[in-house]
Formats: sequence, C-alpha cells, structure tokens
Amino acid sequence: MVDDVLDRTIAPGYSSLGFAFRSRLWPDDDPPPDALVGATTVVTGANSGIGKAIAGSLAQLGATVVMAVRDEERGESARRELLAGQPDADLVVERCDVSGRAEVRDFVARIAARTPRIDAIVHNAGVMPPTRSQTRDGHELTLATHVLGPILMTELARPLLAAATSSRVVFMSSGGMYTQPLPRADPEYRLGRYRAATAYARTKRIQVALTPVLGERWSEDGCVVATMHPGWADTPGLAQSLPRFRTMTRAFLRNADQAADTAVWLTATSPPPPSGLFWHDRRSRPTHYRQATRFTEAQRDEVWRYCASAIGVTP
Repeated sequence: MVDDVLDRTIAPGYSSLGFAFRSRLWPDDDPPPDALVGATTVVTGANSGIGKAIAGSLAQLGATVVMAVRDEERGESARRELLAGQPDADLVVERCDVSGRAEVRDFVARIAARTPRIDAIVHNAGVMPPTRSQTRDGHELTLATHVLGPILMTELARPLLAAATSSRVVFMSSGGMYTQPLPRADPEYRLGRYRAATAYARTKRIQVALTPVLGERWSEDGCVVATMHPGWADTPGLAQSLPRFRTMTRAFLRNADQAADTAVWLTATSPPPPSGLFWHDRRSRPTHYRQATRFTEAQRDEVWRYCASAIGVTP
C-alpha cells in the first residue's frame, strides 16, 4: 500500500527517497555476480548518464556490452571511465544514431558480423530538442529516436535475439508519459505548438502503449519485452533539457545507478520477468492514472500500423 501511494504521489516515489524506501522492501533477488557471463548486450545512448550506468552494471555482471552511441569520441571517453573502475570489463563502442534507418541497418549488420546472438537490447537513447526537427527520413526526431529506430533495430536483430536462450528487450520510458494521451491522430507532432517536454512524453506514451504488441510479436523469438521508467535522475540530459526542474529538485534526484537499477534487473534477473509490462523500481506498474489518457486496442493498433509502415515492416 505504501508503495502504491509513493507511485501515485509522484515526487516521493520518483525521487531518491522512493528508491531508498523500496529497495529495502525488495526480496533478495539481485542478479548473481555471474548472471551475464557469456552474454552479449546492446545499450543505446551509453556514453553518459543512465545509459553509461547500465553499460557498466551489465559489464560487471559479465556481459560483453556494445555501447551504441552517436558520438564515438564521447563513447570512447565513457568506455575509458568505466574501464578505470572495471579493468576487466568487455566494452565495445559502436556508432549508431538510432533516429536514422540507414544507420540502424548498418549497425545491426556490424553486430551480426561480430556475434551469433544478442542476449539483450536496452533502448536507452533519448533526445529532447527545443524545437521540432525532422530526420533525413522525414520523421519527427523524438518519435524516430524513442520509437521508430528502436523498433527497427529490434526487428533487424530478431534472428540474433532468437539465437539466445532468454533474450530481453528493454525500453527506457518516462513517468512523464502519464500526462499524455496516445497521439494517434498526430504521431509526428505536426499540429499545434511544439513543446519539447510534451513531444518527449508523447513518444514515451507510444513506447508503453506498444509494449504488449511488441511483446506478443517477438514472443515467437523467445524474447521478453519490457518498458520501464527510472524515476527522476540527475543526468547530463536533464541538466541540458530541463535546467529549472533540475535546480528545483536536485536534492532529491536519483543518481544514475539508482535510475539504471530496474533496467539492469529486467535484463539479468532469472527467471525472466513476464513480457509486455511497464516497470518502475522492480515492480510492474499501471500504465494510466488518468481517464483522459486511456485508449482502445483499435486506437493502439492504429499507431502500431503507422510505426510499422514508417520503418517498412509488416504489422
């Protein structure tokens, strides 16, 4: 009951205080130190913040971690920082701008040439551009980065995921999605005044809405699909995109490791968690707290068909 109250009151549950309280209530189910030995994992946006923390934690559990980044120089810097604390970590930096179809295809082809399987993909890369912009493929940037690119990457990697014993795909969402309905009539945010935080939250709502669809679609590959949100974390992305919010809440923000915890747990815990759910602090959570954000399956499927068409896959 206390956990539910924390979740619904937002600030206490999303803060470092909420993490400290909940972590004391968790059963003793931390993944063992060798949970990912022999596994190959991909973490997008791994050059800083939560993505970097996820990469470091997965490597600490024994995984080979492919750090997919837009900027290779920053990626190599993050890799060196992680290796300073974990000299034996198996970390590989690969360039991939997940917003671009061609880059995603090239990235998956390179990974397929390197390894026969992928055990997990953590879709962490995120953007919050101040003004509306489009990719070379003609899609709104936050939609392409948070939804279209990750789905395309996973679709292309399906043979590699199917080759693993128990593969996982984890989408890094946001509690901000609770504020937004499913933008089925305007997924590309072409209408109305563009607001960066709204665009971000809309695409996170799409991620969560499509999780059951993707979970069912990729189940034939033996793949567990999850979305999760990290709470409020003090990251470089937050400082750049929402400096006022960071100033107001800094004393209560989670650190990157706390924010990364559920993504790491979903990737490494055994037995696998149920597929198709939305998680926060190692517990599945409701996907709506307001009637205004609810949608029908037909409306959800309309958005799925749009996304599938945008990346050239059969729904």
